[in-house]
Amino acid sequence: MEAPRDRFATLMEGPDETLPLDEAGLLIAAHVDRDLDVAAHLARLDELAAGVPAPTLDGLRALLFRDLGFRGNRVDYYDPRNSLLDQVLERRTGIPITLSVVMMEVGRRAGVPMWGVSMPGHFLVRDKVDPSVFVDPFHAGAVLDRDGCERLFLAVQPPGSVFDDSFLDPVPRAAIVVRMLANLETIATARADRDMQRWVLQLKVRVPGSTDDDRRRLAYLLAELN
Repeated sequence: MEAPRDRFATLMEGPDETLPLDEAGLLIAAHVDRDLDVAAHLARLDELAAGVPAPTLDGLRALLFRDLGFRGNRVDYYDPRNSLLDQVLERRTGIPITLSVVMMEVGRRAGVPMWGVSMPGHFLVRDKVDPSVFVDPFHAGAVLDRDGCERLFLAVQPPGSVFDDSFLDPVPRAAIVVRMLANLETIATARADRDMQRWVLQLKVRVPGSTDDDRRRLAYLLAELN
């Protein structure tokens, strides 16, 4: 069996359109819980999809947000558990991007296809069937149109910020994984958690297109730890 870091690298090197966000996210979480059963959590997503009452966006929203109570953590947004997919599944609590990954991966299984939208300051999902429809998993699966997305953007950005429709463009699946890692790196830095910084950067540099800055930060950190 491949080690989590090697398996993660294998996934990230494959075609973007088939990148399994669920497995990639769980492999990230396996760096926190070394005993994490990735297969069991993938099976849990299968079970959630089997419970979707109808293969529609409304059916998916009803299961996840009404029946199961998935929600955004407004009390402790920067709790690392909000960024770890296994913990989001267990606690039904997370941040916009991890809740979006849950929705996208359950939806993929249930025949409800969606894109990820990496809007500055807040991650959303976009319906592939009706691309004018967006969903905010952090706010109980609220449905938004383009204007609703703009209002949300302005609410979380500094005064004077200008909305651009390109903010609502679908993003590559690999970019979603990179943003998940970036969130964890931010948390690790704020907590001065050098071990978390190390393994997050070790994953980031395994992603095709990783930057020289990522590699420099990892080199400096490893030198410091050694």
